[in-house]
Parts: sequence; structure tokens; C-alpha cells
Amino acid sequence: MPKPAIRILLVDDDDVDRMACARALTSDPNYDYTILEAKTGEAGLERIRTECVDAVILDYRLPDQTGLEFVTLLHAHARETQTRPPPVLVLTGHDNATTAAELMRRGALEYLGKDLDLRYLQLLPTVMHRMLQTRQMADLQNEAQAKYRLLVEQMPAITYVYPLRDGGSELYVSPQVRMLGYSQQEWTAGGGFHLSRIHPADRSRVEGQLARSMQGGRPLRINYRIMTRDGKHLWFRDHANILRDDKQRPIFLQGVLFDITQSKADEQELRASREALRQLSAHQDRVKEQERKRIAQEIHDELGGMLTGIKAYVSVSIDRARRDGRDTDPLLTDAVRLADEAIAAVRRVITDLRPSVLDQLGLWEAIAWYAGRVESRASLRHQCLISPAARAVTLDPDAATMLFRIVQEALTNVTRHAQASMVTIRADTNGRMLELDISDDGRGVDASKFATGDSWGIFGMRERARHLGGDVTVHSEGRRGTIVRVRIPLEAIHDATQP
Repeated sequence: MPKPAIRILLVDDDDVDRMACARALTSDPNYDYTILEAKTGEAGLERIRTECVDAVILDYRLPDQTGLEFVTLLHAHARETQTRPPPVLVLTGHDNATTAAELMRRGALEYLGKDLDLRYLQLLPTVMHRMLQTRQMADLQNEAQAKYRLLVEQMPAITYVYPLRDGGSELYVSPQVRMLGYSQQEWTAGGGFHLSRIHPADRSRVEGQLARSMQGGRPLRINYRIMTRDGKHLWFRDHANILRDDKQRPIFLQGVLFDITQSKADEQELRASREALRQLSAHQDRVKEQERKRIAQEIHDELGGMLTGIKAYVSVSIDRARRDGRDTDPLLTDAVRLADEAIAAVRRVITDLRPSVLDQLGLWEAIAWYAGRVESRASLRHQCLISPAARAVTLDPDAATMLFRIVQEALTNVTRHAQASMVTIRADTNGRMLELDISDDGRGVDASKFATGDSWGIFGMRERARHLGGDVTVHSEGRRGTIVRVRIPLEAIHDATQP
């Protein structure tokens, strides 16, 4: 396997020393060296400016400058041209620790003292190998950092590193911070600039969450708004981790800010759309209840009146025949019976459309009356336990109707699916909430199915409760029955939206 080719520049005014160094390097088994030479510092710098040089062996004392001056000029040139200077190994006959430290501070990578026994020539290949390996590792590290920074700065997010000690300045923020109207220099100028740009309404929440994360050692996951330079605000999701020292003390907060402004706007639009649909559904329910009430009233007044009149005429005809001593026509008797059945059917239809007891006696009497009807039709025993506190609640007509329909739907589910023998309806107040429970002793249900929207009855119950600012939960434990719990804020019951 061929050895890597390395171009070495020997800067030394002593011809013998240059020859000795070149000879020592040719025996290196790790590299194939090409030796370039310069007798003065300026000549050496010129060769570096015009030729490809992988490393420099520099004699500290040159005719025109010292090693310190050479290294200083070399790095100044690199800064001006934005290039990377070659690594420098300095050789000197004066083993001075102060000089060595200053050389390293100015950019030299290695320092080797010349000795009279020429042992430094034996050490030269090893020291060169170490210096080149150090440079290679540094190059790999810089390449990795450059790739990481390139990746970070191409992400559609703001990355940052923020100190958690002594209120220091922010160490790093990616260029994407410009989307907020600020430069990287402004953002990292110190004084907690990041925290000061958080929307005032969110700042205490963020600071509290950060404190809890630091205390519990958990990552920070939070959404909040950041103010832009022009006074607007953008929503961000902050994903950050706390880096700690060997004593587990927090040092840095390293995080990524994802712009979620559009998703927040979409979320708000979706929420508004859902609310509009709920309002429309509630309005349709009110219209439907009003239409039911109107139809029930018309059936009662028109059809009920006509049937009652027909029955009265037929009954009068039968009475007259009996007074005259004539036989009663069987058809007239059948007509009276049919009229009674028709009147009973009309009453059932009216009750199904809109039970008059709800308007006349109120919600709790209507629920007890309806539960009694269910008991008589389905052989399902019932009990209604309405607390005095619940009876004292003043119910808005719309709220009373919605609660009645919820109970009606719950009892319908019990009779159809529960195979129960007993149902209990409880109502009470709990703080500022009205709680209404419908429980049975039936076979139970899989409550998880209700979350999928497969049960339109449960869905309708929840939508009615949600319109009043409440909720409906369904709880079932195997074959121990089912509990439907309705919780409605009392202020919603008093102030339900009018059509």
C-alpha cells in the first residue's frame, strides 16, 4: 500500500541542519515526504503563499525574523485570505518553556528542542507523524462540524444553545432567526434576549415549564408565541434538552424552534369550523323542536278536534236511536271504537313529537313521566332520584329540552341493547356543575366503540351536551351495567343560546 505523499517546507538558514532533517524524514515509514526549502522567514512565507505545503519545520532563529514572528505572519495571512495555514513544528536550540507556550498560543502545533547529541533528529519523524495526525483529526472534526452546521442551517427551524448559568449570553442561534426580523448578533447579544421576545401572555408559562424541566431533568416540550421585530407574533414548538456537567448541574439548553404558525392557523380555522357546525346543529335542533311543537299543537287542535267531533256526532246518533227504541247500527258502534283508537294514536304521536309535560311541569317531571312510560312498555323498572339542589336549578327552555333528549336517547339505548331489569336516573349539583347519571344493571357495553363515532345516539348526546358547555361520558365494567354521565355548567343552563 503506497504511503501518503506529504510536502514539507524546511525553513532554516543552516544547510547542514536542513540536510539532517531531510535525511531523518526519509526514514519515516508512515509518509512519503517531498522536501521544500527556504533559508529565510520571508522566503518561506512566499513559498507557502505560492505553493502547496502540507506542513512546516521552522527553525526558531532566522536571519530576518524569529519563529514567533513567522507564525504570527503565517496566521495573519491565512485570516486575510480565509485559508487554513499548514501546521508548524518549531525547532530551536533554546529549550525555553515560556517561548514554547507563546509559540503554541500563536498557532504552532509542535515544539522540539535541538540537542547536542542530535536525539531530536530521531524524534523528528515521530513528532511529525503526531502533528500530521493531529491536523488530520482536526480537519475531520472541522468537516463534521461544517456538515452539521450546514444541515442545521438548512433546516426549516431555528436551532439554539442557551446558557443556564449566571445569565450569560446565548451561545448560538442559527441563521433562520432572520425569519423573526433579527440578526444572529442581536439574538446572541446577551441579556436573555430569547426569553424577552416570548409573547407576554406566554412568558410565565414558558419560564415555569423550563423550571420544572430543569428540576425534574425532563426535556422541554412546549408551544408558545415569539414576537417579531415588526410587532407581530409567530407560533413555535420548542423541543429542547438540558445538558448537564459531571455533577448533574444544568449548563446549556439546546433546542430547536419549529414554526407552527400555519398549523396553528389551520387548527383555529378547523376549530372555528367545528364550532360553526355545532352551532348550526344546535340551531337545527331548536328549529326541529319548534317544528315538532308546532306540528303537535296543530295535530292536537285540528286532527284531535275533528276526531273528537266525529266521535261526538256518532255518539249522539247512537243515543237518539236508543231513545227512539231503534236498534243501534253496529257500524256506528265500530265508528265510536275506531274514533277512540284514532284519538289515542293522535295522543301518542303528539307525545312522541313533544311531550306536553315538559312545557307544563318542567324537566324533572318530564323525565319521571317518560321513564314511567318506558317501564310500562319495556318491563324495565326505574327510579328517579332528583336532589333538592337539582330541582332548585332554574332551567332555560332550550337547555331543558336538550337534557330531556339526552335522557330519552340514553333510555332508548338501555331498552334496545342493555337487556337490563333496572334503570336509575340521578340528578344533583356538584359545585358549579349539574350532574345527571343514567345507570342500568344490564350486560354492559364496550365504551371504546363510542370514541370511534360508530354510535350516532351517543354522538348526538355529546353534541347536545357540548353545545351547553358540558360533556357526556360512558362508563361500563364488563357485565356490571353502564353509566351515562352528563355534566353541564350551571351558567350554561341559565344562559343557553336563544334562537
